[in-house]
Amino acid sequence: METEQPKQKSSPHVLIFPCPAQGHVNPMLKLAELIAIQNLHITFLNTKYIHNRLIQFNDDIQDLLECYPKLQFKTISDFHDDEEKHPGFGEKIGDVVVALTLYGKPLLRDVIVSEKISCLIVDGIFGDLAIDLAHEFGIQLITFRTVSACCLWAYLCVPKLIQCNELPIRGDEDMDRIIRNMPGMENLLRCRDLPSFKRLAKENEHIALDHVVFQNQQSLKANALILNTFEDLEAPILSQIRLHFPKLIIYTLGPLHHHLNTTKKTSSSSSSFFKADRTCMTWLESQPLKSVVYVNFGSITSMKGEEIIEIWHGLLNSKKQFLWVIRPNMVQEKGLLKELEEGTSKEQGLIVGWVPQEEVLSHKAIGAFLTHSGWNSTLESLVYGVPMICWPYFSDQQINSRFVSEVWKIGLDMKDVCDRKVLENMVNDVMVNRKEEFLKSAMEIAKLACKSVSCDGSSYNNFRDLIEYIRSTSP
Repeated sequence: METEQPKQKSSPHVLIFPCPAQGHVNPMLKLAELIAIQNLHITFLNTKYIHNRLIQFNDDIQDLLECYPKLQFKTISDFHDDEEKHPGFGEKIGDVVVALTLYGKPLLRDVIVSEKISCLIVDGIFGDLAIDLAHEFGIQLITFRTVSACCLWAYLCVPKLIQCNELPIRGDEDMDRIIRNMPGMENLLRCRDLPSFKRLAKENEHIALDHVVFQNQQSLKANALILNTFEDLEAPILSQIRLHFPKLIIYTLGPLHHHLNTTKKTSSSSSSFFKADRTCMTWLESQPLKSVVYVNFGSITSMKGEEIIEIWHGLLNSKKQFLWVIRPNMVQEKGLLKELEEGTSKEQGLIVGWVPQEEVLSHKAIGAFLTHSGWNSTLESLVYGVPMICWPYFSDQQINSRFVSEVWKIGLDMKDVCDRKVLENMVNDVMVNRKEEFLKSAMEIAKLACKSVSCDGSSYNNFRDLIEYIRSTSP
């Protein structure tokens, strides 16, 4: 009599679905490549608009497909079909997110069915969209929050802050008022350091706060949570999240770009929505060691003409060389960009539309980073030991900049100020007066970041556990 052979498990098939914004696609595509290296099936789902920008400006996308036969890209509509009027990926990205949340479930369902998905890794912004589908198909759901742990914890503390009457913030509020009822961050944050959705909330805007509370609670209903951070960087905050949500599996895998670089032993693939101007690398080669201030306010920040002029004069007056990224869609005033370029000597500064940021930050000529404090930019600066001057714009950036200056001690926070003299002084503090102090702190954290993704480091081990968890999801 023949012995019945045990049924073999099928190979897991993971669907990764990021929010269609640069700061979300970037780390989630890095994660997709890390998983693909493990020879697992990956479907990376983008909106058509975002995918078209990826393949337009990145030759690496085709290289990825050739390198990893089990990785594929799929697209869905974002319900904004007019390319000329598309809100894109700037301040109006919220319009796309709302449309996908309201109408995207059938499209996501179709992909799950057609690709026989066994595990969902979905941007936390879409947690509500994916929960029902995960239950419907009996598959595991993992949410990926692309913000820092400290920002996520601030979001999760909203109900407590409302209960303690620390939120909402009144219109005439003293923005330096200390927030006292946030466990793990007592007496650290001021009103101005809260993520922008809260710091700008008025008394009659409880609906906006309620929506934020709902979305964050939904994202924690997943089977597991991925964070792009590392244990040594945000241990006290991670302890608070684990204490209050003990059933949630949390995988800290960051810094993901460095994790991938270490695994591949080469630079990670680009996922930029803009064409990089590589002339900046030639210019950097001609600059002395740690002499250049790198300036980039990210893919979304919108600036007024007077703000740009103040930043420009602050850089010029500092007498330090600078490399400044000014996106084509960042300057509204016609002729201003030309005025800046003509008024900047090639000896002191270079203004370009976009750069390969990881290469720039790792260059020996970079001595400081004037940044919007987006989480990806913050992590990249941490890895390369570059001190920061923070000028946050919105969302998580306010709290990130506070941690850079007051917790990690690797830079200065210029929040809510745009003054040429203030910037001049901060540049000279970071580059000259307090240079050794900031460099020492930055290099110490850089070593911890490298340790986390090295063999037996916390992020290395957590990724190994994540892969085992994904394999266990196969039917």
